[in-house]
Amino acid sequence: MQPDLELVAVPRDESYKVWSHGYPYRTVRWHFHPEFEIQLITATTGKYFVGDYIGDFTPGNLVMVGSNLPHNWVSNVPTGERVDERCLVVQFDTEFLTRAIDVFPELKRVETLLDASSWGVLFSTKTGAAAEPIMREMLVAQGIRRITLFLSLIDLLVRSAAPIKLASAAYRADPAHYAESRINHVLSYIGRNLSKELRESELAELAGQSASAFSRYFRRHTGVPFVQYVNRLRINLACQLLMAGELSITDICYQVGFNNLSNFNRQFLALKGTSPSRWRADQQLNMTSASVSSDDDAADATHAQEAFG
Repeated sequence: MQPDLELVAVPRDESYKVWSHGYPYRTVRWHFHPEFEIQLITATTGKYFVGDYIGDFTPGNLVMVGSNLPHNWVSNVPTGERVDERCLVVQFDTEFLTRAIDVFPELKRVETLLDASSWGVLFSTKTGAAAEPIMREMLVAQGIRRITLFLSLIDLLVRSAAPIKLASAAYRADPAHYAESRINHVLSYIGRNLSKELRESELAELAGQSASAFSRYFRRHTGVPFVQYVNRLRINLACQLLMAGELSITDICYQVGFNNLSNFNRQFLALKGTSPSRWRADQQLNMTSASVSSDDDAADATHAQEAFG
């Protein structure tokens, strides 16, 4: 079965993406993405699939998968039931760590971990338990603290005793072959043209299907209807632009592909539970608070230095 492409939106002003999700969830399917991923299961048991590997997972299951390596975790949850949080996820692109290694020679050992992740790497439950508080703080951390937490997590993985490679030595991810599939061609097109008008009928034509067949096909592969999928990507992009603080809300509305402000506000409220202006104000308050805390820490350090001068 061909894996589906997942479009990972790492915020423009951040080095990596960290988030959590429950079960069922739209990304719970056989899929791949260019970004590296570290995933920690916090609830449920089930089967997981990494490359050509199949295994059983329980809470504490901590796995790192490399670029374009297909993967999926399927939980044993009765039909109709939901789990609020199934896992914690960290995603980052290759260039982020490659540039860091170039600047900091001490990170050279990370290259071994990145190479091993090409087949998927399973860490011990002890490492999983140590990783959980780090990843939970990463969900809310701001500024430099995000980087120190990320490095702490990577250091934990590098020093972990006897991690296990998952896929067989003969397995090789083949993203060029995956990209030939109909759904991945469509998803890639959406990602490249998010700011433009996207009509389901035109995407159906691109996929060589009737509108009704494409609608069913798209939902089966992504877990959500076409319009909902596109709106979610656009709102995520809008959040990045809101945090940058350079554009007005009206400008952002049109830049991410909405054709009127009222629909943008309505979709934003539905997905984020608040208005774009309120969301931006809350983020600015959060950033200001982090800045004040840093200033206080710096002042405390100065006073301590003077006291022990």
